[in-house]
Amino acid sequence: MRIISGTFKGRKIEPPKQLPVRPTTDMAKEALFNILNNSFNLSEVSVLDLYAGTGSISYEFASRGTKHITSVDSNYLCAKFIRQTAEKINLPIQVVKADVFKYLNHLNTKYDIIFADPPYQYSIENYTTLVSTIFNNNLLFDYGILILEHEKQKDLSSIDYFAEARNYGGCVFSFFEKPQAS
Repeated sequence: MRIISGTFKGRKIEPPKQLPVRPTTDMAKEALFNILNNSFNLSEVSVLDLYAGTGSISYEFASRGTKHITSVDSNYLCAKFIRQTAEKINLPIQVVKADVFKYLNHLNTKYDIIFADPPYQYSIENYTTLVSTIFNNNLLFDYGILILEHEKQKDLSSIDYFAEARNYGGCVFSFFEKPQAS
């Protein structure tokens, strides 16, 4: 795994093999960050990375200048790895070891971008619950976005706040946002 752009471009990060993760591919990360760069100044956003796994997405944000990043994962080894990696290369990532839903239900902070990469066996009902928890708890700024990474066999377009989906190889990024007043 490597950081693909920004200050730490090209830096290799080697997670332990026993982590129960499926890191986002370089091609998909590059496409995602091209989209985000067109909508946000990444040095001025706050990011919540849910089901953070190896921390790959958090590292990409940090490498691009994002200063407020929170990574949440319920797996002790994943949280430990992200914390150690962030400390080792001095990245501004706050790591929280917690169940995502318990964390979201006690959170009183808003974010510009929330990224979630739940396990691929997540059901449509689980995705729906995740989206509704985030929007019902008002965890995004009005112009903020929620991005869900999922397998291409799942169609999340029927879930409230769905805006669009982008397919990159074996994964899809579905974007959710509050409707903007016209």
